[in-house]
Amino acid sequence: MSLYTRSLPMPDAGQQIGERTHARATNTVVTDETARRHSAVWACRRLRADLLSTMPVDVYRKIGDLQVEVPKPPVLLAPGGAKVDMHEWLWMSQDDLDGNGNAVGIITAVDGLGLPARVELQDLSTVSVRGKGSDITKWKIEGKDYEPHEVWHERQYPRSGNPLGMSPTMYAAWSINQYLSAQQFSLDWFSGGAIPAASLKNTAKTINPTQAGEIKKMYKATVSAGDVFVHGSDWELKALSATSADAAFLDMQNASIADIARYYGCPVDLIEAAVQSGSITYATISQRNLQLIIMNLGPVVVRREAGLSRMVPKPRFVKLNSDAILRMDPETRAKVLGQKVKDRLLSPSEARAIDNLPPYTEEQYAEFERLFGRPNTKPTAGTGVTS
Repeated sequence: MSLYTRSLPMPDAGQQIGERTHARATNTVVTDETARRHSAVWACRRLRADLLSTMPVDVYRKIGDLQVEVPKPPVLLAPGGAKVDMHEWLWMSQDDLDGNGNAVGIITAVDGLGLPARVELQDLSTVSVRGKGSDITKWKIEGKDYEPHEVWHERQYPRSGNPLGMSPTMYAAWSINQYLSAQQFSLDWFSGGAIPAASLKNTAKTINPTQAGEIKKMYKATVSAGDVFVHGSDWELKALSATSADAAFLDMQNASIADIARYYGCPVDLIEAAVQSGSITYATISQRNLQLIIMNLGPVVVRREAGLSRMVPKPRFVKLNSDAILRMDPETRAKVLGQKVKDRLLSPSEARAIDNLPPYTEEQYAEFERLFGRPNTKPTAGTGVTS
């Protein structure tokens, strides 16, 4: 039996409504595919995958107390081959982790040290495993058996004694099911599956069940054919609509969105959902992004770094540069870089490189002297200390 269940393609809205016109659906099953219909689920997964996949990937090794950057191996440049670069590979694997708790790929090439040189990510609906205790002894992908050393596997939210991870979708299935059930109910409502589509009332006399059945058949046959239904002055036709349940229905949907955001560790305001407990304000965008990195994405980054570090030889390790997300507004950025130059934490050339600018030229130095004069202090020869 497959560990993952293959889902049928999701029909379009017209098919969904059409399928519900004659019978009321009774249950909603939450799978990776059905969960994506929840707008908050898609927003959270997109946000996490977008941010993680756009962080620069760097490789370091420790030399004494120093952390020295080293060249990246090919597997961290194009892990899926020429057609799949690191950005796409990270996005797909993060989406698998958030949707299924696991990301699985076939190792199709190795380097001289026996480490993965190419990893082709697989559709998890085609993957199953056999194991003993907490160890995986065999992988089956699209009906073919693979040994554990032939498969790259990364997981998140693991449980004790289980070699596989779990996803927020699994933990949030109840809340997602509520939302999907509400969507299904709304489709049923407007297609006539949840309540009677209309009320046909005789205002002159009482109708027995047999007469009511005949009148219903005549009405349905006429309306379904697009013809005109003719009746006397003693009949009243009234379409029914949702009124009393509207507020509760919308409240339930909003509550479900907040629940999903909590499960995925995404701030509600960042997925453009209504904030229930007042507005959230930050002094600068840097503070907002810093909160996102520390409280929400920090643990995710650490787990991905550990997983990617298994692709490089020890003692090398992988770091995702989360500073790329901490983008400051221009005024704050200028103040921070200027202060670092003054405190000699950065040289002017290093600060300019951060802004993608080349070092100063001799012509620029001469122009500064014409505009502002020659500096009063000069570095002491051989010391780099001003006098």
